[in-house]
Amino acid sequence: MNFGKWIAAGAAVMMGLAAPAMAQTPLTIMVFQGMQNLPLFAAQSQGFFERNGLKVDIKIAPSSDELRNGLAEGRWQIVHGAIDNSVAMVEVAKADAVIFMGGDNGFNSLIVQGDINAIEDLRGKTVAVDATNTAYAFLLYEILRQKGLKRGTDYDVKAAGASFRRYEAMVQDKSLKAAVLNPPFSLRAVQAGLKDFGLAVKAVGAYQATGGFVMRNWAQANSDTVVRYVRAYVEGLRWAIDPANRDAATKLLADGLKLPPELAARCYEFAADPATGLAKDARFDMNGFKNVLRLRAEFEGGMPPAPEKYLDLSYYQRALTGM
Repeated sequence: MNFGKWIAAGAAVMMGLAAPAMAQTPLTIMVFQGMQNLPLFAAQSQGFFERNGLKVDIKIAPSSDELRNGLAEGRWQIVHGAIDNSVAMVEVAKADAVIFMGGDNGFNSLIVQGDINAIEDLRGKTVAVDATNTAYAFLLYEILRQKGLKRGTDYDVKAAGASFRRYEAMVQDKSLKAAVLNPPFSLRAVQAGLKDFGLAVKAVGAYQATGGFVMRNWAQANSDTVVRYVRAYVEGLRWAIDPANRDAATKLLADGLKLPPELAARCYEFAADPATGLAKDARFDMNGFKNVLRLRAEFEGGMPPAPEKYLDLSYYQRALTGM
């Protein structure tokens, strides 16, 4: 028996046990409830955040106003949501937010009450949005505009909050005739007797919906943290859409969103679809973002600005190097 090797091996084990754990940087993030959070669920459950030296507390946004205000005030450091919210922070609130990664096209559907048989039937009715002047509200206005309905004259708009709140509002108040909803709330709405009039992207084309954004000064002062966060997120995304992890990832959706198994499975199909699901490695869709800016200009006035004004993808690029 080679006692020298045995002693050396034992010493190595003891040194490993004695080695300090990687310091964990605390982060508070805010997201909207929905299946788009699957990469975050995976990064938490599989230890990717921890492995990248992060301790992440995830909070659910009740509305885009609270998401934006909390980010500007420093109550959370990173948010994921419709990136038009970041544009609104810059243009309306004069807060220097910046988008640092992509995510998905939103999977948004136009959901209407059971007595609505055509989009034109929404004339003179009330529609529900999160906030009236950001993001998916513009999607809804554009879909209605294409059918000849003009915002401000042909229908009324009510701010009802995030997707889960819009879903609840439509179920409880039949006078709210339409809203843009994403899964699982679009699926739940159909189960509750509402109608799905189809995906928003079929009407508006390429659309960069969910993305990550931060305050520019915070990101500059914490660049390594942002890079590690992106790396953990992408690791979670890759794990989640790997067919080998389908059952485990579906359970994460069921648990994280409190869904029955069959509804969680349908959400997973949306998320993992290689053509229309979560963007590969959370890449940013520049053409989709230009469409976001076009819609904002359409309904808020002015000309679409240069997209680079709102972006800093250098953290994302650094994170993916070597992955």
